Amino acid sequence: MRKTTLFKLIAVVACLSLLLVGCSGTTEEEEATDLNSYTLDEIIEKAKEEGHVESVGMPDSWANWGESWTGLTDTYGIEHTDEDMSSAEELNMFANDATRDIGDVGLAFTAQAIEEGLVQSYKTSYWDSVPDWAKDDEGLWMIAYTGCTAFIYNNDITTDPAPTSWADVKTGTYKLTIGDVVGGATGQGVVVATAYAFGGDLENLQPAYDFWTEMAQAGRIDSGDILLARIQAGEVELGVSWSYNVLGYRDQTPNYNFTVGIPSDGAILVGYASVINSKADNPFAAALAREYIFSDQGQINLAKSGAVPTRTDVEIPQEIQDSTFQASEYANAVGISDAAQYAAVCAEISTWWNENIIPLMG
Repeated sequence: MRKTTLFKLIAVVACLSLLLVGCSGTTEEEEATDLNSYTLDEIIEKAKEEGHVESVGMPDSWANWGESWTGLTDTYGIEHTDEDMSSAEELNMFANDATRDIGDVGLAFTAQAIEEGLVQSYKTSYWDSVPDWAKDDEGLWMIAYTGCTAFIYNNDITTDPAPTSWADVKTGTYKLTIGDVVGGATGQGVVVATAYAFGGDLENLQPAYDFWTEMAQAGRIDSGDILLARIQAGEVELGVSWSYNVLGYRDQTPNYNFTVGIPSDGAILVGYASVINSKADNPFAAALAREYIFSDQGQINLAKSGAVPTRTDVEIPQEIQDSTFQASEYANAVGISDAAQYAAVCAEISTWWNENIIPLMG
């Protein structure tokens, strides 16, 4: 009985302690990071005080992030570091590491980010210029750009003609590199694209499953990731990624001859979402980074890579438009705008791939 009484007394003291910092258990310091309650000038000032932002999944070579990070440093003096990883790994980092301030995850991962309380809101001063489909109503995620399914084919290490369609791929002999499908948004997007290529859609993935089963049985799926270093080393025969990546991979690999293009019979146009860690050590620097990404210059930087900016009120210089994929090349691509539906589809693909393709790949 004495132990029970003591435990009750401890519980009462604990509850009173929580009341001192707020009924929800949230401290005043944590409440102070309601980013939308600050003016842009205040965010800039506090971001400069933090002086640093740490991103995940936003390397210099992806969608020309490097130029935006340089711009953030040159304009505001905010230093930056990044660790490249998949969307699933990014959210895992958010759950376990407050030093990771901002990330860029596939559309399919936005629901998980919200459900698990991993992200916080910041709407940026460009909120009204971003279409509704490209942002969460509460500002928990915002899509700055979209990209289209694209091929990068190394003509120097293969003997087949460069493919222009998934039908060509099916009859080829080369290996395909699409990256992680179980936890990666890029790989999942490639599988969705093949559903459309062979007569399916988001509600009928069987054509994609049949195709990838055939590729796995033929030993034509490369188990490695699609990374710039592997492309530069000649380890990727046919890579499939987003339009803004394949152009950068090609331009940064002068030692090989590549053919890049949008598959004519199956491509999707989908975005990645800016997310800010709900426990970020540098929340104001993360907010300022998002602000810069959605600024005119940030959108132009993305366009330089071949990405399609979501803000349609930004004028992209003609020389940039001429140096990347033309709109006519992805005119038949299927635009993905329903985040919930896409998330459910990608979750199904992840499970199916893990249960059916991974075993076939050994």
